[in-house]
Parts: sequence; structure tokens; C-alpha cells
Amino acid sequence: MSALPKPPQIKPATIYRHAFGVYPSLAMLAGMQLDVFTPLKHGPKTAAEVARAIGVDVRKLQPLLYALVNAELLTLDGERFANTPEAQVYLVRGEPTYVGSVHELYADLWHAALQAGQSIRTGTPQVKHDFATMSDDELGTFFRGLHAGALAVGRQLAARFGFDAVSTLLDVGGGSGGLAIAACQSCPNLSATVIELSRIVPFAEEFVRKAGLAERIRVEAANVVEQAPQGRFDVATLRNLLQVLGPDDARQAVRNVGDAVAPGGLLVIIGHVVDDSGVAPAEAVGMNLAFLSIYDEGQAHTEREHRAWLVEAGFAEVEVHYRAAQGGASIVSARKRH
Repeated sequence: MSALPKPPQIKPATIYRHAFGVYPSLAMLAGMQLDVFTPLKHGPKTAAEVARAIGVDVRKLQPLLYALVNAELLTLDGERFANTPEAQVYLVRGEPTYVGSVHELYADLWHAALQAGQSIRTGTPQVKHDFATMSDDELGTFFRGLHAGALAVGRQLAARFGFDAVSTLLDVGGGSGGLAIAACQSCPNLSATVIELSRIVPFAEEFVRKAGLAERIRVEAANVVEQAPQGRFDVATLRNLLQVLGPDDARQAVRNVGDAVAPGGLLVIIGHVVDDSGVAPAEAVGMNLAFLSIYDEGQAHTEREHRAWLVEAGFAEVEVHYRAAQGGASIVSARKRH
């Protein structure tokens, strides 16, 4: 009779940690989708009270509320749930810092990341983002998901880089126009031009109109990979644009944008950047799993690549700040040489 094999000395602790670690994130997503945080704006409530406020069955909702306590987004005292300070600031609808609408973007990215293996196996992105073929509903969902983050970054950049001291801003690949909207709201003397693909222009124009800034923000159709924007600007921003492109197109986009920045002007790139080790920061490395399934060539490019593109385009004083922007994105800034 053969001896039984000895159990392995190494335990599958890391495997189990990853296997069960996804659930707090999914609880957050469901909480955002159901907007459970807004009814708690004015103080603690029971599960039944929250369920009535959002119109769902308390027996179905209760497991989620406990999961949100475990996810550190709610607290529990007896039978009453309350927002954590962070949830109170960022997940209560109607607050100026509200980012709960980003759940649409998270759902999109996480679904894409789940397809990474098949995208690698086939060599084809399984849930490709093609703005030319996406329906209006799909585009609306996509840009609503990005808008709150764009507003937050616009406010951040305006304060960090002193946009109140300049007069013209170029927002390249501006999506909903949220960055330009928030920058102009923060700086009354600033005017902006948003450059986007023609398919996206009507969406950006609608966000700008609703913000009451149509007289200060112009939205133009252009492909920055194919041609330089018209005019000269004090500041140009590229948020989440270079990561959509392959290296050659990203390089050309930086060159073309550089032609539109005035001498001494500022270029700010906001997006996921991988350090030259390839394994950090974690947000950029993780996002690359989603990008595999979304874009043909897009990815979080390296710091070395960003620096080379900027120098080639006539910029100096290149600075890279990891995890400095909303959602763990990085900020790369540079000055146009005189």
C-alpha cells in the first residue's frame, strides 16, 4: 500500500486572497448603482429605511449593506447604517464632489479585464471601444462615467498649475468636456477649446451647454493624430488620451499638440503611466489588463516613452507625478521651449 502524499508546505493564501478580494469592489459597484449612500446623507438609517428610500426589497438589500460595511464604505451601529466620512463626501448624489456616477466606467473596465485572457489568446480586443460604431446610448454611458472624474481633475489642475494666470486652454480628446468645464468654473477669465472626434462633439457640446459655459468653451472636431490643432494656447491638456493610442500614434499626437502650445506654455498629460520597471504603479499595471480587451494598441505607456515624446516635441522641464490625479492616474507636465 503506497503512502499518502504529504500536504504541501506552501498554502494557497495569495490565491484565496485574490479570489475573495474582488467582493468589496463589487459591493461598492452595486452600492453606487443603487445609490444607497444618498439616503444616508442626513444620518444613520435602518436597512428597512434605506430600502424604502431607494424602492427595493429590504431582504435583498441587507446583504449588500453588510458587504459595504465590510468594504469600509458604511458603518454599523446596532441596526443602523451610516456613511463613512469618505462615502459622505464622494458618494452622496448632489454634492459637488460626487463621483458615484463613475460606476458605469468601472463596470465597463472590469468587464473588459475579465476578457483579458481571451483577448491575448486571439490577439483581438474582445470588447473593443470603437467610438465610430458605438451607439448613442453606449457613448452616453461611457462619457457619463468619465464626467465626474474629468470635473475633479479640472479643478485639481486649475489649482495646481495656476490656470487663473493664463487665458487660453486646449483640452485635447476632452470627452465630455468636464476638465475644461471645471477649469473655467474655477478661473473666470479662462476660455477653452475642446478637441474631439466628430462623433463625440455633440456629447461634449451638451455637457458644456448644461454647464452654462457655451460662450467660453468651444468644441471642435479634429483628429489630433492626423493634424495639429489650430491656434496657440497657454495650456494644453491630454486626459486619458495617450493610453488609447499605440506608441507611434501617441508620439504623433504629442508632436501635433506641441505645435499648438505657445512658447513657454504648459502641456499636462493625465492618465495611467507605467514606471520603467514595468510593475508599478499598481493602478496602471492593472488598467493594462482592461486596455488589452478595449484597444488594438492602446496601453499605459512608460515614463521613458513619455519623456522621449515630449523632448522630441520641443518640451523641457518634464516632471512625472505618479498617482497624483483622480483614480490613481499620473500627471506628466512639461514646458514648451522658447
